[in-house]
Amino acid sequence: MTEPLLSVRDLPVRYGGIEAVRGISLDVGEGELLTLIGGNGAGKSTTLRTISGLKRPTTGTVSFRGEPIQKLPPHRIVARGICQVPEGRQIFPRMSVEENLEMGAYARRGADDSREDFERVFDLFPVLRERRAQAGGTLSGGEQQMLAIGRALMSHPALLMLDEPSLGLSPLLTLRIFDLLREIHAQGTTILLVEQNANQALKLADRGYVLESGVITLHDAAARLLGDDAVRKAYLGEV
Repeated sequence: MTEPLLSVRDLPVRYGGIEAVRGISLDVGEGELLTLIGGNGAGKSTTLRTISGLKRPTTGTVSFRGEPIQKLPPHRIVARGICQVPEGRQIFPRMSVEENLEMGAYARRGADDSREDFERVFDLFPVLRERRAQAGGTLSGGEQQMLAIGRALMSHPALLMLDEPSLGLSPLLTLRIFDLLREIHAQGTTILLVEQNANQALKLADRGYVLESGVITLHDAAARLLGDDAVRKAYLGEV
């Protein structure tokens, strides 16, 4: 069996005395689009933050390309090839669109292909080209989400992790963001997606994990999860 790009094993994470994630294990294969679904407070964002190095697990391992990374600081994890688009965008509101994108390439400072990176992002998100001199904070919510994704792509991630990219967006913009993720994946980027819009996430993904109260309760091919009665009732709003 091919070694997964990302492997999480027996990962617990505590916030004070509360165990937010309780010994979960998951794998993300090279070139895969995997989604992690679950309700509010299930531990989805905590899982991503721990993989990114923003939270430290008490035990367990996080391995990337066969190497343990759970003790590395976030900037070194980014340098390894993992980049997260955080919940709520968290762009730099006073910086221009172009300056925000430059910050995404910070870990690759000195690279001579940054112009090509800009062109790739602007081809994916033409509106950012139009607004390249505009302050990030003046963009609409959908445009800010595009900027956050573009900023992450500037680091050349082998694994792109997204935390609730549709949060606060209209249904039309949500569909646009998912179309863009499909295109980014088709270009060769491995994606780990955390998303409350389980229906759209499972339609997009190859496989999915269901996280409930900090525990993985189910994992399967995304198409089979879409047809699972329990998943449809709990996360797709169907009875």
